[in-house]
Amino acid sequence: MATSGKDIHTFIQPVGATNGALIIKNETENTHSIENELMDEQTKLGRILEYGNNTESFETTAYGEKNDEGQMALINAIKKKEKLDVWRVNTSGEGPYPATYGRVLVESAEKTGASDSFEEVTATMQVEGETVDDELTALPDAFSTASTITFKQPDTTGTTSTSGTTA
Repeated sequence: MATSGKDIHTFIQPVGATNGALIIKNETENTHSIENELMDEQTKLGRILEYGNNTESFETTAYGEKNDEGQMALINAIKKKEKLDVWRVNTSGEGPYPATYGRVLVESAEKTGASDSFEEVTATMQVEGETVDDELTALPDAFSTASTITFKQPDTTGTTSTSGTTA
């Protein structure tokens, strides 16, 4: 079965932070890219082509949301020249959740605001070393509450009664 892009999310955490990973609210797309600088030389007997060094990066795009901790962490990391831990996670199913992890430096962060659309926040993050593929056993708390809607009973007594949740 093909993977749906809506199930792939970017989680970030400033290095050294202990309050859990942050989601990037209103994320519309994300990528993980691996590129290689090939060594290409000509000899008297023909071309020699070999693999060189890999470079990896993550990119995320989201509609801007005022005071979103995830978006602010991206902007703050580049301003303060700090590193982030990044996970690109397939959140479908019950878990464990396949994930790619890397420690990154934010290369660029951009906010754009077209007159006919929402503001967009885009960031490119360069991976230090290489990424590691593994699984998350649980999703961050911020993810499980991001799109939770609580059912409300009609108010007949002046108090609110709620039960059940849906995502």
